[in-house]
Amino acid sequence: MYSEESHTLYEIAHHLVFHGRYEVLYINENEQEIWLEKYQNKVSKVIRIINKGFDWKNHLKRDIAQVFQKVKAMKRLLMGKHIEIHNVYVHSNDPVDDWEILKKPMKLNEKNSIKMNLYYLSHSSSEEEMTRLFNDLDITKMPSIKLDETERETRTVSLRNELHKEMRQKHDEKNNVLSFGKPFLTYLLLAVNILLFILLEANGGSQSIPTLIEFGAKYNPDIMAGEWWRIVSSMFLHIGLLHLFMNMLAVYYLGIAVERMYGSWRFIVIYFLAGIGGGIASFAFSQHVSAGASGALFGLFGALLFFGLHYKKIFFQTMGKNVLILIGINILFGFLVPQIDNAAHLGGLIAGFIAASITHLPKKRDAQKQVLAILIYGFALTGIGYYGFSNNQNSQSYQLTQIEKYLQEEKYKEVVQLTTDSLDKKGDLEATILFQRSYAFIELGKINEAKQDLQEAIKINPEFPQAYYNLALVYYNTGEQKKAEDAIRTAYKLNSENEDFIHLYEQITGEKVD
Repeated sequence: MYSEESHTLYEIAHHLVFHGRYEVLYINENEQEIWLEKYQNKVSKVIRIINKGFDWKNHLKRDIAQVFQKVKAMKRLLMGKHIEIHNVYVHSNDPVDDWEILKKPMKLNEKNSIKMNLYYLSHSSSEEEMTRLFNDLDITKMPSIKLDETERETRTVSLRNELHKEMRQKHDEKNNVLSFGKPFLTYLLLAVNILLFILLEANGGSQSIPTLIEFGAKYNPDIMAGEWWRIVSSMFLHIGLLHLFMNMLAVYYLGIAVERMYGSWRFIVIYFLAGIGGGIASFAFSQHVSAGASGALFGLFGALLFFGLHYKKIFFQTMGKNVLILIGINILFGFLVPQIDNAAHLGGLIAGFIAASITHLPKKRDAQKQVLAILIYGFALTGIGYYGFSNNQNSQSYQLTQIEKYLQEEKYKEVVQLTTDSLDKKGDLEATILFQRSYAFIELGKINEAKQDLQEAIKINPEFPQAYYNLALVYYNTGEQKKAEDAIRTAYKLNSENEDFIHLYEQITGEKVD
């Protein structure tokens, strides 16, 4: 049998949930206690309503302290930076001693403050305190209804059932949002990446640049020649066991989360569109041979951010802060470590967010925005691809990779032509390009031209040991003994550990190296 106080408790909670848009956090039937919450204007308003009385002020203060501690413990589940507690006691009698001072606003002194207002709805002050409560919450006060004992009992049961139903619906909605699909394709991606890694290791090694290029790594000269499929194939290759392990660990956790939220077909579309976006960005802004699922993985981060945009509360209650911290750490790490392809990471992150906008979330369609997202993705990819093509054509760094390819293929005339053209491109690699051209001149028998290039290279970069070594060889073979000795002494001084330098030093100078 429900008392008048119980009826008041459920009446207040019901009014706040269905008219004030508060969410039920917790209902304790035994203790007659209900917790509600609403996020508004960056503040989480927490309402605790309990059918409980206190004889003395100190007992009430002890309970207030416990409420503060409970809210501190649940802080990570609340979205607001600041928290307001509205602590409502419903009981027939007030404390005996002077407790009215506790009605003044209280504050827990911390970095992000927790404030509390207290309301004590007794027989003598119920209407007054209820008015104060709803005024503080800026909600229209619920109408007063006169009920006999039977009607009150029936209504209390009805209110209680509706609150429980609302709480179950919110809980089911959250579970449905987080568990829409089954992570079948995530496991398939893991298997494909691992199988290709084994294939790489069996055919020259996953850290061998020629092997990586042969199997489809991102290699700008070949992409410029028309092999655009490398943008996709490079997503499934990894450089070394650690690279594979870290990326597959991320695929496992991020992939399962995103595939459950979005469903399998949306997940795979996001994965590929993000990977392609990351690959195009890498082509445009990085000249290095690269491979890995990082662009696609950052795209999954982008998909999680898109999810958070539409389910902000669920996002921050479950994973939000951790996701943002991980993205920040990875991007910062990418800027600090030169070997990391940060262009692919950032490109994948943005492309993943746009891809999620294209597929959208299950049961949340917005045709206009989805079409707009498709157009943005297409224009962005085309624009970055065009920039990448132009940037590579006019970059010494790209030209150098092409020069090295020609050297490996012993196309020395092509090297001379390309290096000559490259010296007019933007960049700060003149010394290296001159060194490469000198090597081609040597192989073509044009010793004077090679000598001039090497002399120019060490003028540009006086600490270029390999250039001094080659110049020493040229001088030695043309009978310029003194110049050869000077050159090899400088080369040896700059790099005394190189076996070739030591051997030539002893040969030219006649001195033994200890």
